[in-house]
Amino acid sequence: MDQKSVYYGEYLQLDKIINSQEPESFKVGKTPAHDEMLFIIIHQAYELWFKQILFELESAISILKKPIVNDNKNELQTVVHRLQRVVTILKVLVQQVDILETMTPMDFLDFRDLLRPASGFQSWQFKMIEAKLGLKFENRHGQNYYTSQLNENDIKTIKDAENETSLLQLINKWLERMPFLSESKFWDNSTVQHPFFNQYENIYNSTLADSEKANSEIFKQLFYTDSTERNLSAAACRSALFLMLYRGYPLLEVPFELLDTLLEIDNQMGNWRYRHINMVRRMIGSRIGTGGSSGAGYLQGAMDKHYIFKEISQLNSFLIDRRKLPNLPTSLTDVLGYQF
Repeated sequence: MDQKSVYYGEYLQLDKIINSQEPESFKVGKTPAHDEMLFIIIHQAYELWFKQILFELESAISILKKPIVNDNKNELQTVVHRLQRVVTILKVLVQQVDILETMTPMDFLDFRDLLRPASGFQSWQFKMIEAKLGLKFENRHGQNYYTSQLNENDIKTIKDAENETSLLQLINKWLERMPFLSESKFWDNSTVQHPFFNQYENIYNSTLADSEKANSEIFKQLFYTDSTERNLSAAACRSALFLMLYRGYPLLEVPFELLDTLLEIDNQMGNWRYRHINMVRRMIGSRIGTGGSSGAGYLQGAMDKHYIFKEISQLNSFLIDRRKLPNLPTSLTDVLGYQF
């Protein structure tokens, strides 16, 4: 069959996009505020990028939901690649603040009051991104407020996302499945605790300064004890630390890259919140937001609390000098290296 010719504007539906800006201040009887057009386009661009982030996250989640992620194919590499794309998009979102900041506080005041009660806080897509990444309702800042300004359909959309399996939950299951610390063919499992971690714990404790001795007990809790308050199980933490320690082995390079990408997502989300806080302080000072929040104060609380992969980043407290790393059994290093 002959393919119908595609026209640029029709393919991108530019008539819908380019004609979707309707500044409130441009309406009959009001004084046009020049910078309202910029304000609208910036936030429309944000929402388009949010849609792309959700598209990438849903793809990664669908792969990690499989009973087994086949590392001999390109599945794990695909997850890493798409999450790295999310990181790059988040960097663009941070950079877009530079454009928005070409608007002065007085420029904003020309139309700010016309926006009430609309607010960026009503972005259901951003709340979905947080939920799909793994931010639980009980860990949210301002739980009673975060859906109070949304309509019923948007609230349902967010709640449905919160009830789905998140990326963080799937990462936990993926880490628990890592075979290198549990396979009896690699280790003598006659001891109560894992032989590698017995040895590693002793080396780690020997590196602690007197003021850090409390970390010895934290080590035991983190790597040997599970609780319902944790997002990552003890087994998942052991696997994640192992990947960080021995990431130089070819078979562990991509798994480590996945963990590092998750940390960078958190980092860029934090950067975006930080720039947003400073912009709000610059624009409205200590005044409340158009949606009724405490403005910069609310954003500061969210930035301090909404770190989704913090349990992975906390593992860095338990790293040791690579020169002191325990030697792995040859049977394991043969598996982790290149095979010819």
